Amino acid sequence: MLRPEDVLPHREPFLLVDEVTELDPGQRARGRWHLTGDEAFFAGHFPGRPTLPGVLMVESLAQLGGIAVLSDQRFAGKLPLFGGIDKARFRRQVVPGETLDLEVTLGRLSARAGTGRGRASVDGQLACEAELLFVIVDS
Repeated sequence: MLRPEDVLPHREPFLLVDEVTELDPGQRARGRWHLTGDEAFFAGHFPGRPTLPGVLMVESLAQLGGIAVLSDQRFAGKLPLFGGIDKARFRRQVVPGETLDLEVTLGRLSARAGTGRGRASVDGQLACEAELLFVIVDS
């Protein structure tokens, strides 16, 4: 099975994808982020009512999209960076102990940039969706 750290340059504490469950390089990917409650951000967001920050949900989708891009041999030795986030919507609170199921489908993809659409859910309930824009640079 492909490990996210085999493809992404991200490392703890900022690797926000634990496993890749499905991959079609350059097209789409599915994965999971298991939230244990031990993550440092839960202590401050919010004390007494820990909640996964929405921006980290979007980042986890972007990292999964990065796996889909970097798994395509055309982009070996490259690095996808955020170019923008559009139509981000947060539909459900995500709390410690839950697993975030991630799915990203890539859209337009050129040598220098691309788009993707991501969805994150918990137990089939939509938690977050966003359109992602990225640029591709040399690593």
